[in-house]
Formats: sequence, structure tokens, C-alpha cells
Amino acid sequence: MPKIAVLNQKGEQIKEIKVSPAIFNVKLNPKVLHQVVVAMAANQREILAHTKTKGEVAGGGKKPWRQKGTGRARHGSIRSPIWIGGGITFGPRNIRNFKQKINKKMRQKAMLMALSDRFRNKLVTVVESFEMKDAKTKIFKNILNNLKLKSSILVVFDKFNAAVVKSLNNLPKVEAIRADSLNAQVILKYKNLLITEPAVEVIGKIFKKLVSK
Repeated sequence: MPKIAVLNQKGEQIKEIKVSPAIFNVKLNPKVLHQVVVAMAANQREILAHTKTKGEVAGGGKKPWRQKGTGRARHGSIRSPIWIGGGITFGPRNIRNFKQKINKKMRQKAMLMALSDRFRNKLVTVVESFEMKDAKTKIFKNILNNLKLKSSILVVFDKFNAAVVKSLNNLPKVEAIRADSLNAQVILKYKNLLITEPAVEVIGKIFKKLVSK
């Protein structure tokens, strides 16, 4: 059974804990992982671009000029797409649907793959807990320096500590998330995972049930 070191806020190892290989040692399948992450991104996509057709633009109730005798081309409405300010032909519409269905087990498997990949590459750091009374970015930054974490970091809690969350909000490329909200997309977004020991237990309980089903 794989083991992982538990550090204190000073970066000192205080013990080792065992982690389930069914959660932290899942074989990587890049195709499944890619499919799930793409689908999750598509499901979060907001449809903002929207153009009006000739039936939706304002004006154009009257024929611009009579049919014959003016020497100009005949037109029935200024709402025609060939007029400036007229309707748009084949423009983007907000009725587009980019949603992709993700199988629940596939989404869970992808999360475990991403978590296992970070673990195998020694990018998972477990800290005993965060003891912070005041919400100060400088204090949390010192903790990260003690843990030798400098690049993008995803901090995983069992439950949010207001002081800690406020402290890391001003740090670039650092995000906080609860263990029960983990997913493949957010894990792959950050290089390092910083997990509290209670959060490891939460992950074990939640996903052990999912794996055993």
C-alpha cells in the first residue's frame, strides 16, 4: 500500500500515512482523461455571441422605394441581410448547445487518474493542518516556502478555514477547494496538490465507496 509523508507548517516530516492504491495508484488512460476534461469544459461554456436575423432587427416595415422606375435595384425591406444594419445571415445564435454527456463512472475514473498521476510524479504534498488565526497572505506564503512549493498550487481542505482561504486569495496561481468537490479538470489545472491530512481521509472515504460500487 502506497505511503505519503505528512509535514507540519515548517516543512518537517512528522509521520507517514497509508493511502489506498485504488485511489492514488490508478492507471492513466489519456484518452478517457482528455474526453472527460473536454466535456467538462464544454458544459461550462457560456453562449454569449448572438446575432439577429432579418425577422428580428428593428424597422423595415415599409418598402424603401417603389418597385420600378427609380433606376435602382428593387428592395423589399431595409432589414435584408445585404443592407447595413439589416439582419445577419448564418451568424452565431445563443440557441447553440455545446453540452456533452459524461458518464458518471467515467468522470469519477478521470478524477482518480488525475489524482494518481500527481501522486506518482511526487506532486502531492500532505500537511498536517493549517493553524492561522489571522488572514495574512505573508504568513501563508511563508508556509508555502517552508513546504518548498513555488509553482501553481491547488490547496485541498476537508472544510474551509476562512482565515486560510482569505490568505491565499491574493497569491497568483493558488486556489482552494474542498475535498468533496475535486474533479479532474481542476486537478490538471494546477501542477502541485497541497492536501491537509483530514482532506486525505475525506477523499479516501468518498472515493472508496465509489470504487467499491
